[in-house]
Amino acid sequence: MSKGLLARKLGMTQLFTEQGTVVSVTVLEADSCHVVQVKTPGVDGYDAVQLGFGEKKPRRTTKPEAGHFKRAGTPPLAHLAEVRDAGSPAVGTRLSVSLFEAGERVDVTGITQGKGFAGQHKRHNFHRGPVSHGSHNIKQAGSIGSTDAARVFKGLKMAGHLGASRATVLRLEVVRVDPERNLLLVRGAVPGHRDSVVLVRDSERSGALVS
Repeated sequence: MSKGLLARKLGMTQLFTEQGTVVSVTVLEADSCHVVQVKTPGVDGYDAVQLGFGEKKPRRTTKPEAGHFKRAGTPPLAHLAEVRDAGSPAVGTRLSVSLFEAGERVDVTGITQGKGFAGQHKRHNFHRGPVSHGSHNIKQAGSIGSTDAARVFKGLKMAGHLGASRATVLRLEVVRVDPERNLLLVRGAVPGHRDSVVLVRDSERSGALVS
């Protein structure tokens, strides 16, 4: 059975371990995470728990959304996400960071920071051209297709929008849990800018740790 939590990224700081080493951690706050809906195979076709986070003003909530939250017994929430196979918690329950324990491994999903329009070198790590002997191909893209195709193939790596995409960092270690302040401290960096909302799930993947 899986478990998950929506939290707000507050930023990064450092902690000292018992061995005296410094560990970089990201601080996540789960102050208003509620269970909004429990989906079942009989009604929805699959098992999932819908979570909501971050209260918003009722005047910014549509009538269908208002009815959805009213049935759940929660205030209008700004962010919704689902966790598959998370059991059947009571609808309207407010979740806390006590779901996790120090030493656990979690997967954190968020929206990466937007970098705006970027060229091929920054966006795809392209190599530069020669810079000597009068070369004019220092930061050009080079060939974008063969002559017989008479077109540019879809998905070709070119300049464009960089960042602002969904990303997941796997197997981060939970360093400390603070239930009193609803804070979760995980080792390493997580996607998103400060005050962005991320989804924290327990990791069932095996392999090397990401730190």
